[in-house]
Amino acid sequence: MSVELLDSPRFYGYRVRRQIGGKAYQEYLSLIKDGKRLKGKHRILVKNQAELRDTELKKLQSKNKKKLDKTVKFNGKGQVKGILFRMKKERSGRLSPVFQVGVFSRLDDKVVSTTVSINRHGRVAAWQRAVNFYCEHKLVSKRTKAYEQLISQCPTGREIEKLIKS
Repeated sequence: MSVELLDSPRFYGYRVRRQIGGKAYQEYLSLIKDGKRLKGKHRILVKNQAELRDTELKKLQSKNKKKLDKTVKFNGKGQVKGILFRMKKERSGRLSPVFQVGVFSRLDDKVVSTTVSINRHGRVAAWQRAVNFYCEHKLVSKRTKAYEQLISQCPTGREIEKLIKS
């Protein structure tokens, strides 16, 4: 909840604050009327008003997050954000190519990650597994355009060779 009681010489009241789509929504509800501090039921009414506004903003925030999850984001190199190609060092010391997935999970409400071996599954199957993990945690259906777009971004053998050499 983003309702906070502020008690300073400049302001006494509740502040409702949320970040939605890169824009800060911030509103103040004063607990001072006619130069006197509100008490009792009047204070409770203002707090309830602040919590109602916070609930509205929370709904907007979650709607925006769901919308963003269904759009595919790319980094400067044209790779999908959240799915990286990298060389993982095995216990033996040998380097192995993998797709590493790291995303904020809407299922678990925390950051989750996994790696999928390209040597074990092959380039295309490993990419598919990585995308499935990504979509499972971002709550993206396999019937959406976003899923199709993610699957179509599978790196080619040449792209992977370039990445291995760099």
